[in-house]
Amino acid sequence: MRVEGVFIDSVGVFLPDRVSAEQGVADGLYDEEVYKAGGLTGTHVAGDLPALDMAVTAARSALERAGLDPADIESHIHSGVYHQGPDGSYPPAYVLRELGITGVPSLHIRQGCNGMLAALEIAVGQITGAAEVERALLTTAQNFSTPLIDRWRGFGDSYILADGAAAAVVGSGSGFAEVRSINSGTLAELEKWHRGDESLLPPQDGAGERIAVAERAALFNEREMPLAETVERIGEFDLGLIHRSLVDAGLNAADLARVIPINQDGRMIEFSVLAPLGLPMSRSSWEFGRGIGHVGAADLVISLDHLVRTGELAPGDHVLLLSQGPGWISSSCVLTITDVPTW
Repeated sequence: MRVEGVFIDSVGVFLPDRVSAEQGVADGLYDEEVYKAGGLTGTHVAGDLPALDMAVTAARSALERAGLDPADIESHIHSGVYHQGPDGSYPPAYVLRELGITGVPSLHIRQGCNGMLAALEIAVGQITGAAEVERALLTTAQNFSTPLIDRWRGFGDSYILADGAAAAVVGSGSGFAEVRSINSGTLAELEKWHRGDESLLPPQDGAGERIAVAERAALFNEREMPLAETVERIGEFDLGLIHRSLVDAGLNAADLARVIPINQDGRMIEFSVLAPLGLPMSRSSWEFGRGIGHVGAADLVISLDHLVRTGELAPGDHVLLLSQGPGWISSSCVLTITDVPTW
């Protein structure tokens, strides 16, 4: 989908205390062989700080950087990978109440680590469509500090889960980055890859269940589809979305200054994204992201914020954002940096 007249005005980030991968190995939480092979160097742990409170902090930063009052926001879209509050509650309303925003529409996106680009795609529709929204606030946050999740091993060797939050103010008119294109899709053949054989019914014993995505994936690869075929299908699917976004933006892969994927093992990024595009790893955000951990849907905004703040992106640079989630869902987006923001 080609996009015109939509800009990212500002972003905000919150990361709690960092824990190094070396410390994880020393504490017996992380496998030393995986650490040495994968190159991931750390994560962030929030402890008893709720995800929604981190989202509020990131949102306040984004609003302050944009020079906006809460009353300037006309729409809010929130996404989360894991627990955002008690069942039956409405997480976006908590964020809005804490920010002092009332009377605006809000949405809760449940697309896992793909949530922020899914939210951006919705915001593009709101801004360019009948709603005529001028400014939308996007938020996302995760806290994986629970006995039900193993942040070091539970999602396979390619990830270390991290806590944190990110926010973005998106609107018409101007901003530091222009949205040139965005595309998404669902590879439903892989739905069972993350579900396994687990029931679709609500829990029957009243107790929480340990989340073991890596075990579900291994079961799927054993019974349904070999891992090599799964990875091949994902690669073809994601590259198709990337190529659509590049064509819609009128660009070639060689025009990209940076590629920002989710934070994972660099070998996966190189094999599935950079190498097929004919780009070196130096054009990715991995060198920074390897030390952050996988903060769910917040990864892309955290890396974008870092690259802009440190001067690694300049006006005229084109950036590809790529994220995925269970299902199998993927989104790709092309931005062009238009200005150096004051922050």
